[in-house]
Amino acid sequence: MKTLKIMLGWLVAGLLLIQFIRIDVPPAPKAKPGDEIQAPPKVTAILKRSCYDCHSNHTKWPWYSHVAPASYEVNMHVKEGRQWLNFSIWNQYDEAKKQKLYRSLVKAIDWKMPPPDYMWIHKNARLSPEDRKMIKAWAQSHIRSTE
Repeated sequence: MKTLKIMLGWLVAGLLLIQFIRIDVPPAPKAKPGDEIQAPPKVTAILKRSCYDCHSNHTKWPWYSHVAPASYEVNMHVKEGRQWLNFSIWNQYDEAKKQKLYRSLVKAIDWKMPPPDYMWIHKNARLSPEDRKMIKAWAQSHIRSTE
């Protein structure tokens, strides 16, 4: 019993100490209102519900995003998500980058977005087959032929 209390004490001390180790997400890039992606209202609503927390400047930071070790995972998701695609600065991208992102969206929406670990807590972010079909059709409609 004494060993269990000592181990529990070390665990609590460790959890308290890791609160001082931060993974900072770079500040959101500067964006003007006209920089935000323009899409049909239904597509925009889906993107805001399922994608914006990691792929925009409009992240909703839940309470656990401030508590390590969960904060490490949340911050890395946002940091990587914004690096890959940021809907808030869409119109700052050149056409080649947009084309690459449209093609990537068509692929990613089918198999890896939103990530399963994000949907454990954010049930409303789950994409229905109709949602996926709508986003995919919208993205495909913007892909230009390279021929």
